[in-house]
Amino acid sequence: MATIPMRSAPTSPTRAATAIAAAMLLALTACGGGDSSSSGDGGGGGGGGDKSFIYVTNDPIGTNEFLQLGKKGIEDAAKTYGGEAQVFESTDEQSQRSNIEAAIAEAPDAIVLITFDFTDLSKEYAEQNPDQQFLLIDACPEAPPANLHCAVFREQEASYLVGIEAGMLSTTKKVGSVGAVDIPFLHRYSDSFAAGAQSVDPAITDSQLWIGGSNPFADPAKGKEQALAMAATGADHVFAVGAGSNGGIFEAATEQDFFSYGVDINQCPMAPGHIVDNTMKAVDVLVVDQIGAILDGNAEPLTSYGLKEKGMDLTSLLPGAEQSQCVVMDHPDVIEAVKKAKQGIIDGTITVDDPAAG
Repeated sequence: MATIPMRSAPTSPTRAATAIAAAMLLALTACGGGDSSSSGDGGGGGGGGDKSFIYVTNDPIGTNEFLQLGKKGIEDAAKTYGGEAQVFESTDEQSQRSNIEAAIAEAPDAIVLITFDFTDLSKEYAEQNPDQQFLLIDACPEAPPANLHCAVFREQEASYLVGIEAGMLSTTKKVGSVGAVDIPFLHRYSDSFAAGAQSVDPAITDSQLWIGGSNPFADPAKGKEQALAMAATGADHVFAVGAGSNGGIFEAATEQDFFSYGVDINQCPMAPGHIVDNTMKAVDVLVVDQIGAILDGNAEPLTSYGLKEKGMDLTSLLPGAEQSQCVVMDHPDVIEAVKKAKQGIIDGTITVDDPAAG
């Protein structure tokens, strides 16, 4: 497996549905809140080929499982296609720019950027460097240039499904979400969760709180504070949409005995008995898939992954879910209802609106 040099900024310049399903199965055993490699220059490594891939993050990876999945993806790409992978971790826009410029200077086969923080920067640098191939995960600017390829997710589909679970299991008929920051993108989670719950019972009420501050995706203390505040209103099912902040939300769930839901990987082992399910996001496999398409010269400007493409799913609906430690596994009637709703979304009989559209 390729060695990944980790570089801190700004001082250091830093395929295929079946494959996605396989990666999600592996993720079932993952426990959130894991450590990332410590920053610092490391030796290059790889599969003996001459390919080079660079992954630039918007924030330090830390306990952010989403960013960790991107790191795993670049590592897997190096192993799959032969070559070297590097990770440049950013801290702010200045370091994001420094890292992109440093990556361009190395002229890799692909520069992988992640999250909406790079929407404008990806287009800017791709236009300025037409011979460099870029991949942007989880966002896409309008009219991207030919050398910028985007892979996005339909998070609202999986979020609607966990909302159904909450609607069926809530006893207070009050649900809510604690998200990192109040932006349209994250409303794909929070609004869709509410819509799923209210599809079960229109009388269910929803509330949403946001972590905010200077580090909303990695502030478990503030995440816990907001989750406790929500629980005080009577919400007994809370969707945790805070990335690295989710640990604090799960702590609150344990202390105040309410239920929560995780994102990106199987987070149920973080608070056994209090996490119902998770929306699963195959970021790592998509990185490998999209880099392969770039190397083959057939990458599309924009590729969207949802339930149909197996880019999104739920822990409870994947093979091996019985070992997931998720609360919903004790409720076969709920799982059956969610399976039916999932198929309805896939075949188009159920429409889940995109809260971030237009």
